[in-house]
Amino acid sequence: MNSESKKFLRDFLSQCGPSGFEEASQNVWAKRTRAYAQAIKRDVHGNAIAVLNPKADYKIMIAGHCDEIGFIISHITTEGFLCVVPVGGIDSGVLPGSQMKVQTEKGLIDGVIGKKPIHLMEECDRNKSVLIKDLWVDIGAKDKEDALKVVALGDAISFAPNYMELRNNIFSSKGCDDKTGAFVVSEVIKILSAKKLRKDVGVYGVSTVQEEVGLRGARTSAYGINPQVGIAVDVGFASDTPGIDKRIVGEVSLGKGPVLHAGPAINRALGKMFIDVAKRKKIPYQFSSLGRPDGTDTGAMQLSREGVATALISVPNRYMHTMVETCSLDDLGSCAQLIAETILEMTPKMDFIPR
Repeated sequence: MNSESKKFLRDFLSQCGPSGFEEASQNVWAKRTRAYAQAIKRDVHGNAIAVLNPKADYKIMIAGHCDEIGFIISHITTEGFLCVVPVGGIDSGVLPGSQMKVQTEKGLIDGVIGKKPIHLMEECDRNKSVLIKDLWVDIGAKDKEDALKVVALGDAISFAPNYMELRNNIFSSKGCDDKTGAFVVSEVIKILSAKKLRKDVGVYGVSTVQEEVGLRGARTSAYGINPQVGIAVDVGFASDTPGIDKRIVGEVSLGKGPVLHAGPAINRALGKMFIDVAKRKKIPYQFSSLGRPDGTDTGAMQLSREGVATALISVPNRYMHTMVETCSLDDLGSCAQLIAETILEMTPKMDFIPR
C-alpha cells in the first residue's frame, strides 16, 4: 500500500461517526475520492457517491459502509455523568475502561466509560457482565450543569481514535467495521480511474450510512442508482484466533486475501466470476459460506427495485465490534485489486440470471 493510500486509511479510521452521525467520516472519504472520480455527490441520508462514466446506462454499484457502532446520550445525572443507549450491536463486556469521544456541536469531547472498581464489588458480582444501562461516560464534569455546558442530550459517542500498526502488515483500530470496506471502495475508484474502463460501464462507489442499524443507506442509494450489479465490501469474521468455531465461520486468516462467499445473497454467476478472476490474476482469496442473506449491504442492494445481481467481498477482521478490530493491509490491497480487475471484465451484455 502506497503512502497516499495509507494516510487516507489512517485519517478515515480516525474519524468518529456512529450510525446517523457520519458527516466527519464522509467529509474525509469524499475529499479523497473526489480526486479520482468524474462526479461525486451526497444524498439526503448522508451517503457519499463517487461516479465513473456517469452517462453509461449499465451501472455497477460498490458499497462499503462508513458508520460504526456507538452510543447516544440519553440522560445526564445530577453528578454530571452521561448515561447512554447503544447504536448498533455492542458487547457491554468490552466497554468498561474504554476511552471515548463525544460528538458535540463545538467539536469532540474526551470521556471514559467507568465502572465500579472490582475491589468494591460483592464476590457474586465480579464475574457478571455489566449492562449498558448501568454504565456511564465520565467527561470530568463537576455536575449536570457543568456537563451541559459542553454536551447535550442526543449527542453521539464513539470509541476514541486508536490506530496502531502491529507486525506483518497487520493494523488495529476502532471502526474497521466498516471503514475498511469504504476505504476499499475509494481504492477501486482510484485504480479504475487510471485504467481503460469501458465507456458503456458506469461505476458508482458508495460510502454508505446506517448499515449497523438496518442497511438503510445501501437501501436508499441502490434505489437511486438502480444498478445492474451490486458489490458490497464489508468485514468478515477471521477464525485464526483461539475459540472461534471454524465449523461455522470456515478457515479465514488475516493476510491470506479477501473472503469470497456463496449463499442466498450471492448471485451464482457473479460469485463464480470473482473466483475465476482471482485465479487467473493470481490474487489471493479465501472462502466462506453465508446462510443469512441480510447481514450486510449486499442484502439491501439485492432487493432493490426488481432485483440486483449481488456479491459480497469481505475483509478478514479479528475482534469485531470492539475498539481493537484488527485487519491486514495486504488484504485491503488484494480486495481492491480483485474488485477492480473483475469490473474491468464486465460488459453490458453479461447475463447474471441464474440458469
